[in-house]
Amino acid sequence: MSEHIRVLLSEEEVDARIQAIGEQISRDYAGKQVHLICVLKGGSFFLCELAKRITVPVSLDFMAVSSYGSGTQSGGVVKIIKDLDDPVKDKDVIVVEDIVDSGRTLSYLLEMLWGRGPRSLHLCTLLDKPDRRVVDVNVDYTGFQIPDEFVVGYGLDYDQRYRNLPYIGVVEFD
Repeated sequence: MSEHIRVLLSEEEVDARIQAIGEQISRDYAGKQVHLICVLKGGSFFLCELAKRITVPVSLDFMAVSSYGSGTQSGGVVKIIKDLDDPVKDKDVIVVEDIVDSGRTLSYLLEMLWGRGPRSLHLCTLLDKPDRRVVDVNVDYTGFQIPDEFVVGYGLDYDQRYRNLPYIGVVEFD
């Protein structure tokens, strides 16, 4: 079985939307510094492009988490693979994610981060799949709401491939 990639969101559409999100965050955090936390690996592409478009001072940190259960479905058990390097206490924090689907992992992650005492905590995602939501998660900044399809590109992968695509595509099998 072979696969091909159908373009869902072009590079130009993604770029324009990231610019708009960066402008909104810059307005919302005017006069403040924002601390961006990237959820690895997929979020790294979005984080880099977003940070370049934010005009207020920005600091960065990274987390790697794993959510696992039986088979291919997340059971909501979250394991921290790489924790933050710096404390978030009294910082204005935005968690930057590539995609929000079930909400299980992010719900756990946001609750854990709130316990560390940030001044504010918000969520920014490039892609949101609300049809897959199992746990309610408030997304403050959304790039695109997309249908429940398997997407790649801009950091999202299929078997560690296609992360480097400059657009969002749908994996289709022949």
